[in-house]
Amino acid sequence: MPVPTPRPDALIDTQPDAPLNALLDDFLAWTLAGSRPAAQASAGECANGVRWSWLDDGVLLMEPPVATHPPESVRSVLVSAGVHGDETAPIELLSRIVADIAHGRAALACRVLVILGNLDAMRDGCRYRDDDLNRLFSGRHLQLPDSHEAPRASALEAHATRFFAAASAASGARWHIDMHTAIRASAFERFALLPHTGQPFARAMFEWLGDACIDAVLLHTTKGNTYSHFTAQTCGAAACTLELGKVRPFGQNDLTRFAGADLGVRALLAGTRVDAPADAPVTLPRVFTVVDQLTKQSDAFELLLAADVPNFTPFPKGTLLARDGAYSYTVRHGEERIVFPNATVKPGLRAGLLVIDTTDETLSKLV
Repeated sequence: MPVPTPRPDALIDTQPDAPLNALLDDFLAWTLAGSRPAAQASAGECANGVRWSWLDDGVLLMEPPVATHPPESVRSVLVSAGVHGDETAPIELLSRIVADIAHGRAALACRVLVILGNLDAMRDGCRYRDDDLNRLFSGRHLQLPDSHEAPRASALEAHATRFFAAASAASGARWHIDMHTAIRASAFERFALLPHTGQPFARAMFEWLGDACIDAVLLHTTKGNTYSHFTAQTCGAAACTLELGKVRPFGQNDLTRFAGADLGVRALLAGTRVDAPADAPVTLPRVFTVVDQLTKQSDAFELLLAADVPNFTPFPKGTLLARDGAYSYTVRHGEERIVFPNATVKPGLRAGLLVIDTTDETLSKLV
């Protein structure tokens, strides 16, 4: 796709005369340009009777025809990307999916709320301006009222809450797929993180992750402040965060490397499964469970690893991984793997997760 050309903040304004097909044809470029429809032209109908509504900057609702898909029978799926502004490939994928639905090239059998997250960071080509947006949900933004990201976190919570308030309460009817790319290499290039809710994990989610070519799943064991934690805990959604490769600037992504997630999302929205031979076994991802985390307590924090160590690198029992004054972390299990190691975070934030393999135990308990 063409590289979107962001406009300086001072030039971002309402453009009521912008052609509506531009909104759907390239939702990403249209959004980054700061375009907004006039109030009377913020909703319409596109191919196959799909109804669409522009709700906010980077927020688009699309719904199938009521006649063929009664509201009480449809799934409601929130698909988000760009919660970190420099993670561009999933943003580009999501914009393409919008265009394909609008032109009838992709089927839509559910309600879908499309969200592009940190728009200002996307325009600036950075991860965030003041604070990591994906650490400000579940009300944490209230603790940082002066943060540039705080109003966006509040707005995205409100959009999710309204969307799911109108959703069916049936089991498996609410989903949230939050797409990201990773800063560093990984032993598993494509992996998912599932939030902790205290409820059993659903086989349907693991089967979908397998369809989307996700290699591994990381299970959180405590509540967090990510967007997927918020929708799982507050909105009752089957939610996941996807890590789908490396961070690259707009226009420099090889989107063929993201085909698995692209096909998986399209199938979820169409109410189908990704095509596979009839006799092909269902392949489920490997599963890892968080057993601890490294927290940066001060600027004296040291991460005793190579700067470019890949995610899911294993370490044997007894390995010293980090220290911070009197604090230190040594591997306690026979083998622990580190995920998201980052010594440059602000004090008080997570500097890494430690996980162990729990594949057999977890898969045996899916419901």
